Amino acid sequence: MPRMGPSFAETPMTAAIGSTGTGGRVVSSPRAAWLRVEGHWQWYRRHWHATVFSGIAQPVLFLVAMGIGFGSQVEPSTATRGMSYLVYLAPALLVTGALQNAVGESTYPVLSGFKWQKDYLAVVATPITPGQLLAGQLIWVAMLVSGNGLAYLLIASLFGALAGPGVLLSLLVAVLTAMACSAPIMALSASINNDVNVFNGLFRFVVMPMTLFAGTFFPVTQLPGWAQPVVWLTPLWHGTELSRGAAFGELGLWPAAGHLAYLAGLFTIGVLLARWRFRRRLVV
Repeated sequence: MPRMGPSFAETPMTAAIGSTGTGGRVVSSPRAAWLRVEGHWQWYRRHWHATVFSGIAQPVLFLVAMGIGFGSQVEPSTATRGMSYLVYLAPALLVTGALQNAVGESTYPVLSGFKWQKDYLAVVATPITPGQLLAGQLIWVAMLVSGNGLAYLLIASLFGALAGPGVLLSLLVAVLTAMACSAPIMALSASINNDVNVFNGLFRFVVMPMTLFAGTFFPVTQLPGWAQPVVWLTPLWHGTELSRGAAFGELGLWPAAGHLAYLAGLFTIGVLLARWRFRRRLVV
């Protein structure tokens, strides 16, 4: 199970903001969001080892098992864009790992802020608004995904899995893909009261099928014709196509614009929904 959020008592918010309620000092939106990030950092620097496996080790193990193990039986071909299977797989696993990491950080930790630890209630009792709280939550997820993705790339480079400096653009794509999933899932988490089985269904019937069939391990063209349009609707497919295109220097202008527009649109819709749900749940 993903970690819970930091408790309000562990953060520097109370000292930085001052008294609660209307008598507190007004905080600008960037500063208020950053205070939430600082709260997460206070937790993370003490318990970072609790997230190493899911954030870094898991995609690396997939890279070793599939890229080196299974990949030793796969010859370079048009299906792998003429690359070794290890090189073909590396930028896709970067995106997949980022998406899974972001989904984990956007489910149980967010629900915990409303339901179990209830630190969100403490935060909005200060001059910080639900929208600023959400912004801090999203910034933290983006920072965490970026750090984990960079660590993955450094390890992947030791195996000779990187095609060139284009993988740095792939990292930006991975973060965008992760946030395009994180924002709407935070909206979902803010809408749940008791039925946490929704998260089990999310991981089993959405995240896992995307991982297996959205182009991470083999081209989508090898799927049945009826399944391909379904895959095109998934953010992971768009992110994987962008990531491989950036890593291999094959990124066409119009396909890239289409993929970016889809991911940016999904992120924007997710932010609007999450902001509405946070406000609906936290403002009395």
